[in-house]
Amino acid sequence: MLRIAQAFDSRQWGVIASASVKAVVVTAAISLAGCGAGGFSLEKMDVDRSIITSSAPSSPAAPAIADKDSDQTTIGNAVSSADIKELGGQAVPWANAGTGSRGAITELVELKDGGVTCRRFSATRESFDGVALYKGELCLAEAGGWRMQEFKAL
Repeated sequence: MLRIAQAFDSRQWGVIASASVKAVVVTAAISLAGCGAGGFSLEKMDVDRSIITSSAPSSPAAPAIADKDSDQTTIGNAVSSADIKELGGQAVPWANAGTGSRGAITELVELKDGGVTCRRFSATRESFDGVALYKGELCLAEAGGWRMQEFKAL
């Protein structure tokens, strides 16, 4: 055992390690040279149009209009069912599970004009397409139901 250890002293191990490192460096250099043999150039680069990511088909505006109409109905229902005296000027939150929109109704007042009871209000609408502020007026119809007289974005 001692003879084997003596046969390979530290100088010989250094020579073997140095030769191994040189072989690895030469192999890596040859490999990289092979990859770059065609010549890499930014001028030759082009956009790969065969791959499409995060793509969604364009949708018509009709669903967005339907969502706003649905939200308008939801806001109208919240305004008509609110107990104004109980609120004491506090905002009325609303949410439409069908569209994912939500907001708050503020400045809610009830007026009687010519025997017709109406409620004026401001409302915010938060949805996937942004935040908007609306002014509206809901009036009590002869049949006993409420009808939206005015609902416009500001």
